[in-house]
Amino acid sequence: MKIEAHRRWAWATLVMAALSVTACAQFNHAQPNSPVAMRAVPAITPAPRVALVLGSGGPRGYAHIGVMRVLEDAGIGVDLVVGSSVGALLGSFWAHGYLAKALDDLSQTGGPLTVFDFSLWADRGWIHGQRLQDYVNTGLNNSNIEDMPRPFIAVATRLQDKQPVFFNSGNVGVAVRASSAVHSIFSPVGIHGVEYEDGDESLPVAVRAARQAGAQFVIAVDVTARPGSAPEGTSAVRLEREARRRAHIDQELQHADFVIHPDMGFATRPTPTFFRMARLSGEHEAQRLLPQLKAALRNTAHANSKAP
Repeated sequence: MKIEAHRRWAWATLVMAALSVTACAQFNHAQPNSPVAMRAVPAITPAPRVALVLGSGGPRGYAHIGVMRVLEDAGIGVDLVVGSSVGALLGSFWAHGYLAKALDDLSQTGGPLTVFDFSLWADRGWIHGQRLQDYVNTGLNNSNIEDMPRPFIAVATRLQDKQPVFFNSGNVGVAVRASSAVHSIFSPVGIHGVEYEDGDESLPVAVRAARQAGAQFVIAVDVTARPGSAPEGTSAVRLEREARRRAHIDQELQHADFVIHPDMGFATRPTPTFFRMARLSGEHEAQRLLPQLKAALRNTAHANSKAP
């Protein structure tokens, strides 16, 4: 797949900042193809056999690329992609048809100020986010979610009540932008008069969306820090936030058929070295668990074949 040189140059900055500080911005006027948020996902027909749920996690999200690559190499087909924050960004490109190798190539280089529109006058947050939206739409040929080769769901948080919402139709750039809007850094995204922020705030790993869509087998990828990995001296505020986030994630993971949780330590850094480490961690963990994953898929297929 051929990608223009300037888009290659932009990609690493996109993932580094858009999803380490994961961002978004004010969307003042809903367009005719703006996505419509749902509190529940309607069932997909035919039901997806395998769903891949990609979690939030900033720079850790590079691990998703490693997991995708292992699934591709193993010939494991995925019929539905669900993503929160960085998972929505990478998941949208993968659902559109980009291979993991192409995503990895795009992530190797980058330059500042290519996808962010900084503003000292923004009323909330200091990055608008229109460039992120435009970058996604350019890379995905201005697609609507419902027209992409693979079904795709982006998860965001409704600002007013902090409840999760799901986008499965409408402009993909707007949906990814809403899913990636980190509080206080990026302005919230307004769609049809309602404001949205980062999906990480409500549903970091959205297994429930895949289940509601009717997925028969759900693979969840959790790229957050593992429990107990915080170093001595970590602030009580940070530990409390991580505990709340962990509770949200663990509740969702109970409903997954298979969980891949790469170990990348506690600290993150928006650097090429960390990105490479994260990608390799995802690849190594997925490869380590591949025999178990294949066995679980076979068992599910066998059980479904015997069902009346």
